[in-house]
Amino acid sequence: MKGDLERGRLKISWARAHMPVLEGIRARFAAEKPFAGLTVSAVLHVEAKTCALALALKAGGADVRLAAGNPLTTDDDAAAAVREEGVETRAERGESLAEYRAGVTAMLDADPDVIVDDGADLVALVHTTRRSRGRLRGSTEETTTGVTRLKALERSGELLFPAINVNDAEMKHLFDNRYGTGQSTLDGILSATNLLVAGKVAVVAGYGWSGKGVAARLHGMGAEVVVTEVDPVRALEARMDGFRVRSMLEAAAQADLIVTVTGSTGILRAEHLRVLKDGCLLANAGHFDVEISKPDLEGLSVTHRTARPNVEEYRFADGRRAYLLAEGRLVNLAAGQGHPAEIMDLSFALQALSVEHLVHHGREMAIKVHPVPETLDRAVAHAALGPMGIVLDERTDQQLKYAESWQGGT
Repeated sequence: MKGDLERGRLKISWARAHMPVLEGIRARFAAEKPFAGLTVSAVLHVEAKTCALALALKAGGADVRLAAGNPLTTDDDAAAAVREEGVETRAERGESLAEYRAGVTAMLDADPDVIVDDGADLVALVHTTRRSRGRLRGSTEETTTGVTRLKALERSGELLFPAINVNDAEMKHLFDNRYGTGQSTLDGILSATNLLVAGKVAVVAGYGWSGKGVAARLHGMGAEVVVTEVDPVRALEARMDGFRVRSMLEAAAQADLIVTVTGSTGILRAEHLRVLKDGCLLANAGHFDVEISKPDLEGLSVTHRTARPNVEEYRFADGRRAYLLAEGRLVNLAAGQGHPAEIMDLSFALQALSVEHLVHHGREMAIKVHPVPETLDRAVAHAALGPMGIVLDERTDQQLKYAESWQGGT
């Protein structure tokens, strides 16, 4: 196995020092041992913040198993350190697809009580080639892509167990998707290219919460931002936020940088590549590497070379060049360090509490996709206030009576 053990310990220590909400949950887990005798299998991006989550679950008595959610998003140092702590970890940066799939399969071989998933790869395996439910109580999911897959299973009546949709909890999508993806996507692009953002025409495909964050950060660094959308409400929102909204066919001809963040497939394809501006940078911040069509890039280009680490140059017959970042995989993790620790503190606190909820209530929950219980969402919000020095006002008796009078219709 690759990775520097001591460096990994330092990375995890740094992350934990900036994740006070999760650390508070970890302390309670260590005292109460809610997962004693249980197995939790997680398929996630294995880096320092993820290791902090794994160690919090382990502190609660769980036998934690961890596999990579993407072949290019593992931090080998962190993986080495968490493995040393007794968390069985099947992840190595740059692993082959066969190794990646074997790691995911190994998570089910452990016969888990709870699944923690990112993109629903593990859930998909349970519902296809590994349909034995075993002792599984349920799963948690924190990506738009994964929730989409879970809801499709629910609609078709094929879902085998309750699943908690962490992605759409307020303490996740309002912060992780917007501020986390916004900052870390720019971090990945800048790390890969060392180029200026100011003055560039930057196209953001998708104006969901993640797209909003990416667009805001690009605008803040001086880019002229263009948004592409399929949803009329989001298109209007983007326009009223001050961005131009165009079709991808029109936008691609003007773009210096295109960032896809839709959770869908084939967002940038042959018809767009044919009109692409020379030297355009192509980055994906969606979960899977299907938003930018690599088969179309390879089919239309006449030469291909590595221009620098995490930058692949494709040259077309007419001399135009396109630069694909991080092989079209998650640019914020494959070329950067992922979301800031303070952001993942909120998301992973929700994950930890959702796992605990499934342990206590999974057997009696309906087999469907559930929202995170509001009490857990609010608990994370309140726990985050103190470390940030935030003090809330309280309603006066007069304000409470006034609110009650309106609710009563008087």
